[in-house]
This record gives sequence, C-alpha cells and structure tokens, in this order.
Amino acid sequence: MTNTPAPPVAPPATSGRAARGVTTTALVIATVLAGMLSPLQSAVNGALGETVGDGNSAAVISFGSGLVLMLVIVFARPGTRRQALGIPRLIRSGRIGWWNYLAGLCGGAVVLSEGISVGVLGVAVFQITLIAGLIISGVICDRIGVTATVKQPISVARGLGAALAVAATAVTISPNFHVPHAIALAVLPFAARLLAGWQPAGNAAVARESGSMLVSITFNFLVGFVVLLAGLLIRLAIGTAHFSLPPTWWMYTGGVLGLLSIGFMALLVRGLGLLLLGLGSVAGQLVGSLLLDLVVPAVGHPIHLVTVIGTVLALVAAGIGMIPSRQAGEPGAAR
Repeated sequence: MTNTPAPPVAPPATSGRAARGVTTTALVIATVLAGMLSPLQSAVNGALGETVGDGNSAAVISFGSGLVLMLVIVFARPGTRRQALGIPRLIRSGRIGWWNYLAGLCGGAVVLSEGISVGVLGVAVFQITLIAGLIISGVICDRIGVTATVKQPISVARGLGAALAVAATAVTISPNFHVPHAIALAVLPFAARLLAGWQPAGNAAVARESGSMLVSITFNFLVGFVVLLAGLLIRLAIGTAHFSLPPTWWMYTGGVLGLLSIGFMALLVRGLGLLLLGLGSVAGQLVGSLLLDLVVPAVGHPIHLVTVIGTVLALVAAGIGMIPSRQAGEPGAAR
C-alpha cells in the first residue's frame, strides 16, 4: 500500500490580507515621514530669506541648488543627457508649448513665497495656506480635466472640502491679523498653490515628449530659476534688491529637500495610490509643521490653539477633497 502525499495546504486568505495591511501601514508611515520634508524645506527657505534679507534672492539660491543637482544627475547618464539636449528641438517644433512653462513658474512661486512669508507666519500657518490652495486647485483642475482624462464634477463632498480649506486658512492666520501685511503674506502661498494644479500636467507633458521624468524635473527647475533670476536682476538694476550668500551650509539645502520629496512620492505612489499618498503626505506636512514651530528655535513661532484647529480642519478638508466624484455616465453623476 503506497502512501499518497497529502495535498499542500493553501495559506489562509487572512494571512495574505494581514501582510498587505502591514505593508500598506508601513508605506503610509513612510509617506507621512516623506511629507515632513515639505515643511522642512519651507523652514530652510524661510530662514534663508531672513538671513539674506530678500525673498527673491533666497528663491534664486534655493532653486539654483536644486537645478545644479538635477543637471549633475541628468548629464551623468548618456541617455538622459541626450534627452535633455533634445529639449530645444522640441520647443522649436512646438511639441513643448508655452503652457508647459507654467510648471516651472508654479514651483518658482512657491519657493518665492517661502522666502518671503515663512519668517513672519511660521511654518505651520504657511503650510496650511499652501495646502488649502492646493486642495482648491485640485478640485477646480479635476473639474475642467487639466490633470486627468476624466473630469470630476464638483460634488457636495469636494465642495465642502474646498470650503473647509478656506476656513482652515482664515482660522490659522487670525492671530496674525495685527501683523502688518499678514493677510497679504498668507495669500501669497495660497495663490501660488492655486496654480499648482497645472504643475503635474506640465511636467507630464515634458516627460512624455522628452522620454524622461528626470529631464522634465530639470526643465521645471530651469524655467523657475530663469524667471526668478530675471526678476532679481531687474530689481538689482533699479536698486530695489540686494544679493548675498548665506554663511551657513544648511541654508543651501532647500532645493535638495524639494527633490527628495518629489523622489519619495514618485516611489511611494506605486504602492499606495493617489488617495492614500495624498492623505499621508498632507498629514506629514501638517504634523511636521507643528513640530518644527515647537522644537526648532531658529524657525519656531508661537503655537496658538487656532493653529491646531486649523491643522485639523486642513487635514479633514484634504480627506474630503480627495474623495473622487462619480464619473460622468454613472447613475446619479453630474452632467
């Protein structure tokens, strides 16, 4: 009598789900930590702006450091070097249109607002106004189909998310109403991020035509740097600006921190998807902002109760704003 081997026992489905749950949790934690790079970049650029005494100069230094790093990365490889050198030809042929320059302009506006606003508002308030502008930009751009092939109607949930984002901004800047130009300083990052919905579209178009996202990011930095430098040179010529280099090494790391944030998000989105990535990133930005204002004397600002309330409102607004609307054609979808 022969012994028939027993069939292999399949692992229980619950173990697979548990493993996926652990992996997702780890990726979310990594995304939160990566999200903290954004307020750290804001803190560095804010300190840089205060040290050199000119937000435009600070933005040129920050963007310049990022551009130098990207040029080294791109031109170190024959493939990306060839793709980068093909950009002028793509521009002349019209395959990269003028609207693709908006990506670099958006990044430049955000970095410029960091150098001007963070020193007065604090990292937490600055990040909340930034996130609020990004949420509203996302809702509008999804509605008109800027960054996706499927338009997302402005549902009640997404409209509520946008309204909460505005409320979060108003609440957090309320203690600074007595500070001269405080509202204008808060509107600056808010407006800069309203333009941010165009940034991924422009970057994606350049990446598609050039064949490389690294080349697209470099093009983004180049456009932003050229515009910021041109503005600074004009202001220097008419005597309304001054330029100096900071003596502290870490004040040159703003561009590097921005590149690290972009790189980490590009890696993490594959395992999480856009929704969890967005929520984890926003959570990291908000929590990191509060921690920086609390524990770093160089950039610290008083933490008011309304700042904490505004942080919670901004996080809720981000969660609601990321709820996708039903696509056109589905039952009950907006027409």
